[in-house]
Amino acid sequence: MSKKRSMPGGLVYSTDPSFKLEEENTDEMPTMPIAQQKITVKLDTRQRAGKIVTLIQGFSGKKADLEDLGKKLKSFCGTGGSVKEHEIIIQGNNRDKILIWLHKQGFSGAQMI
Repeated sequence: MSKKRSMPGGLVYSTDPSFKLEEENTDEMPTMPIAQQKITVKLDTRQRAGKIVTLIQGFSGKKADLEDLGKKLKSFCGTGGSVKEHEIIIQGNNRDKILIWLHKQGFSGAQMI
């Protein structure tokens, strides 16, 4: 059985011979230098069934760089987590560890809320 492929937006076929598919604007903003990043680290329990997570917000740059930072933080803390909606979610209360690690890496604008 073959896989069906469709165009973005659900378009399957057009009878207009002059039809051109609009390309999405995938330009990402370049990653700011580490020293200029304004990163905040805070705890959150909302909509997580009472579980505590550490949120890292404010990273400004490419999604690949954000995911790489999230991977390094998860490895450093020895816990699970994810990267969603421009924020890094680390399981557990790791604010102090994360803040110290960020400062050692050169994120001088990192602060705890």
